[in-house]
Amino acid sequence: MSVAVTASDSLVVRTVPIADPGDLIARLPHPAALAWIRHGQGVVGWGEAARITLPGGPGRFADAGHRLRELFGAAHVEDPLQIPGSGPVAFGSFGFDPKSPDSVLIVPRQIIGRRDGQAWLTTIGTGPHPHPLAHPPAPPTQLAWSDGALSAPAWEQRVAAAVERIRAGHLGKVVLARDLYAQAGEPIDARVLLQRLAARFPGCYTFSVAGLVGATPELLIRRSGGRIDSLVLAGTTARGADTADDAARAARLMASAKDRQEHAYAAEMVRDALAPLCAELTVPAEPRLLALSNVMHLASAVHGRLDGDRSVLDVLAALHPTPAVCGTPTATAMDLIRELEGMDRGRYAGPVGWVDARGDGEWGIALRCAQISGTRARLFAGCGIVADSVPADELTEAQNKFRAMQYALEG
Repeated sequence: MSVAVTASDSLVVRTVPIADPGDLIARLPHPAALAWIRHGQGVVGWGEAARITLPGGPGRFADAGHRLRELFGAAHVEDPLQIPGSGPVAFGSFGFDPKSPDSVLIVPRQIIGRRDGQAWLTTIGTGPHPHPLAHPPAPPTQLAWSDGALSAPAWEQRVAAAVERIRAGHLGKVVLARDLYAQAGEPIDARVLLQRLAARFPGCYTFSVAGLVGATPELLIRRSGGRIDSLVLAGTTARGADTADDAARAARLMASAKDRQEHAYAAEMVRDALAPLCAELTVPAEPRLLALSNVMHLASAVHGRLDGDRSVLDVLAALHPTPAVCGTPTATAMDLIRELEGMDRGRYAGPVGWVDARGDGEWGIALRCAQISGTRARLFAGCGIVADSVPADELTEAQNKFRAMQYALEG
C-alpha cells in the first residue's frame, strides 16, 4: 500500500506553557478548523505542517503509525510538558470501510491545548508562523434540505430486507445508515457548528477534521501512557417530553431485550478485541444509562492496561469496526452494508481523533456528524438492526440522531 506524506522539511516543534486560553473554539482563526474538545478541554489546531493520506486497505492503521513515527522521529522537538497532547500532534479521521480511500492525518502548524489545569501552545514546521487573519464565523443561511442516497420509505425497505437476512440466520446484527443533505447560501463555517455542538452537548467529543464535523458520544479508545479507556454505546431511545416520560423511556430502554442484545454484541466485541492487548481489562457485566440532551444510550465503560508499548493507532486497528457501527459477524455485516445502504459512508462511523508522538491519543467514532464541503453539508445517522427491529421505529431513531447536526446548522 502506498501512503502519501506531504511536509515541507523535517519538522521543528516547540511547545510552551501558556495562561488559560479560555474558549478553545473561539481561538480558531479560520473556518478550516481542527478540533477535539470535551467539557472545554482538548486540543485545537490550524494550518498544515504535514498531511498523510491513505488509500484503502487492511494495513492502513499500521501504515499510518509507521509514517507518523518517521515524521515525528525526524522532527526537532522542544516539549517541556511531556503530557498527552503536547509536542507534535496529528488530527486524524479514517474511512469506515477498509476499502475507503478517505483516511487522512493532518499535523497542524499551530495547536492550543488544555488538560487538567495545564494549557500550552505548540508551533510546528519550519520558518515563521504568521497568525492568519481572523475570519469572523458567520452562521449558515438559506438552508435547504434534501434526501441523500435513499428516501425514508426506501430506507425502511432496506431495513426490512436486513431483518429478513438476520432472521434467516445469516448474521446477528447489522448497522444501516442514512444520509441527508443541507445546502446553504454561503460556505459553511465549521467553527459555528463546533460552538453550537460544544454548548449543546458538552459531554460529547466535539471534533473537526478535514471537513468532518460532529459531536460523538462514543469514545472508541483513549491511551494515556499504558492506560486505555473505551465507552461502548449501543441501544438508543429519544428523550421524553417531560420528567415522567423521560423516566419511562429510560426504564423501557434498560428492559428492552432488543436493545440489550444490540449492546451485548458491541460490548463483547470490544472485550474480545482488547483482551489480547491488555495485561488488565475491566468490562462491566451490565450497561448503565447515558443521557444526552436529545437521546439516551445503553453504555459500558471499559478500562484496561496495555501489556506492551502499543500506540493508540495499534489499538484502533484491533477495534475498528465495532458492532456498534457495523454489526456481527463483522465481515458479513460489512458486505450487507455495502449491498443495502446504497451509498459510500466516507469517514462517517470511522475513527476520528488525535495521536501524539508518544502514541497517546483520544479517538471516537465519527457519529452525529456531517461532511462539510463549501456550501453543502452531508449528514449521517445509523441504527443497529437485529431480528426484532421494526423499520418504522428504526427510521424514527435515525431522525432523532440527525437532530444534533440539524441543530448545529440551523441554530
